[in-house]
Amino acid sequence: MQPSFDRTGAHRRRRPILVVAAVAAALVAWALVVVMHPTSAAAACGTTNVALNRPATASSVEASRLSPDKAVDGNASSRWASAQGLDPQWIQVDLGSAMDLCQVVIAWQNSYAKSFSIDVSADGQTGWRSLYSTTTGTGGTQTIALSGTGRFIRMLGTVRATGYGYSLFEFGVYAGPSGEPSPTVTPTGGTLPGGGDLGANVIVFDPSQSSSTIQSKLDQIFAQQEKNQFGTERYQFLFKPGSYSGLNAQLGFYTSINGLGQNPQDVQIHGDITVDAGWMQGNATQNFWRSAENLSVYPVSGVDRWAVAQAAPFRRIDVHGGMTLASPNCGWASGGYIADSRVSGQISPCSQQQWFTRDSTIGSWKGALWNMVFSGVRGAPAQSFPSPAITTLATSPVTQEKPYLYADANGYRVFVPSLRTNSSGATWTSGNTAGSSLSINQFYVAKPGVSAATLNQAVAQGLHLLFTPGVYHLNSTVNINRANTVVLGLGYATIVADNGALPMQVGDVDGVKIAGLLFDAGTVNSPALLQVGPAGASGNHSGAPNLISDVFLRVGGAGAAKVTNALVVNNNNTIIDHIWSWRADHGSGAGWTSNPADTGLVVNGQNVTAYGLFVEHFEKYNVLWNGNGGKTIFFQNELPYDPPSAAAWSHDGITGYAAYKVANSVTSHEAWGLGSYCVFTTDPSIAAYHSFEVPVNANVKFHDVLTVSLGKGSITHVINDTGSAALPSSVTPHTVVSFP
Repeated sequence: MQPSFDRTGAHRRRRPILVVAAVAAALVAWALVVVMHPTSAAAACGTTNVALNRPATASSVEASRLSPDKAVDGNASSRWASAQGLDPQWIQVDLGSAMDLCQVVIAWQNSYAKSFSIDVSADGQTGWRSLYSTTTGTGGTQTIALSGTGRFIRMLGTVRATGYGYSLFEFGVYAGPSGEPSPTVTPTGGTLPGGGDLGANVIVFDPSQSSSTIQSKLDQIFAQQEKNQFGTERYQFLFKPGSYSGLNAQLGFYTSINGLGQNPQDVQIHGDITVDAGWMQGNATQNFWRSAENLSVYPVSGVDRWAVAQAAPFRRIDVHGGMTLASPNCGWASGGYIADSRVSGQISPCSQQQWFTRDSTIGSWKGALWNMVFSGVRGAPAQSFPSPAITTLATSPVTQEKPYLYADANGYRVFVPSLRTNSSGATWTSGNTAGSSLSINQFYVAKPGVSAATLNQAVAQGLHLLFTPGVYHLNSTVNINRANTVVLGLGYATIVADNGALPMQVGDVDGVKIAGLLFDAGTVNSPALLQVGPAGASGNHSGAPNLISDVFLRVGGAGAAKVTNALVVNNNNTIIDHIWSWRADHGSGAGWTSNPADTGLVVNGQNVTAYGLFVEHFEKYNVLWNGNGGKTIFFQNELPYDPPSAAAWSHDGITGYAAYKVANSVTSHEAWGLGSYCVFTTDPSIAAYHSFEVPVNANVKFHDVLTVSLGKGSITHVINDTGSAALPSSVTPHTVVSFP
């Protein structure tokens, strides 16, 4: 462990006074370098530190307060420090785009590198080229002239000068004038406006229109989107308050239907909102990416059909009747999610493998296949796992509903529901949902083609972000660094990571809400698609958690794609409410080497609560949970279909990676209703050792856990060494009711 300070500022480890003086000298020297840099830089070198506040990662950290972002924050008293006694170690910065580099300035803490190199890479993963190396590092502040081009730059330490690790106060990087970014980006030449129209792909209906006119438009879009699984078209239907009759709104891919009332009863559909699977002969396992929200439905037959798979939320809906969750022939189905809703009749899941319902009221529920989970649902069936496979929690520990668009006499607004604890039932059945309202004029209304620079300017101005339907290509990071910012997508607005960018990152701030977005990996590897909080985030956000709601992350399917970790949650107290993190098993670019991705969800924050985790097919751990105090209610997983062999998919003497891994360092964690399935199509002889891997600790508790083999390959145990083998000869769940 490197020398550190307690809260009084005194060393926990006794060190000579000379070392303290040396640290102070280094701080002064760094400050002088920052001030004097314009005159000390080479004539051809720019004067702006292009690494300042850019995304930084590292091989390790000694402690959360010594995270890599501290080396690029411009603060001469904060620092990054690696773990003790390890070689090699590195710190890496994503500059956002390839730049012609000319100088690096490193301000070392006393734990410096004797031997190190400065390397660059196009993607941060491969092809590293050394621009400078030394075996006689001096420590202090080193100003290094170099020449080369790269987007990612790292300091790679190979020999330490002390018995500790590597530590530096600042890692400054300078580029030639052509690569130097403008210090102030003003894409429109002035202040960005709030509000504006929602674009051509938002289709608004009002009660004065004839039913035939509305139905014709609904049918037109459905005909286009029914089979359009990986297309680029995106649509949002909005219904103004009032009553509509004679409609059947069939929803295809990337289509959302929402009411514009403040509450669901304000929009009444006397007809049906339908998802069926005729396009796949009744197989609903690929009915992804569609949604319904904030309206009332009066089904013609008394039963509404919602035969969906993943990423198809049913929110804030008042169903005056029952629901069925599969096609008429009860074909295969793999959903699904309901929240903040009321269904007066019976819900029949029929062939649904699993389903999650949260904070709602239902008339009754009929049947169960493998994993039906209810949290805070009034009228839910009683706990009975594993026979039938029903997990029921009376309340949800801490929740916040998704922000939603509505309209009043003055135009569009966004409502932000309040935080609830130990909640049950829908938020609106006894009056208006509690919360706050934002005018559309407080939002920057984004349309495809907008740059990250413009979006960052909007956030800096104090605007929230509303993404209209479409596909957005971003080649640098959108930084949500202002507390309580709302980022809301309509109609499955899709953000594509170009050139290896991390497209969106949240600061260590209160109350950010990110909802209704689909993130797509690009062809160049990105470190993540969404990162909630910087590495080492330490803020207490329990009073105003960050919220991730109906956020979907995709690696492949629409084309070859790469990412290291799809979603990374570093901020403490974050609420994750319904995600589907999916490494594609079909579509374009689906293959072990053509859409590589390590992990679907990494949780580093403390006291993170997750509802409705759907995470599938990643090549290492699907979920890796490193933070203490975590809770998960409902998890659905398929292990990757395509490991080339058991040997290629093994680590530490274990065949396969667990679907859900709780780190050995974790001392408290609890989870309910978790299922993991295997179908190893490339090598059916693979026998994964287990799907759940957790430390054996009385405060690490798992309830109602299962594995299933879907006919190819097997899973030897359910959790650690506990549970019987799921074999391909029998497609039945193998369960553990409680662990330990």
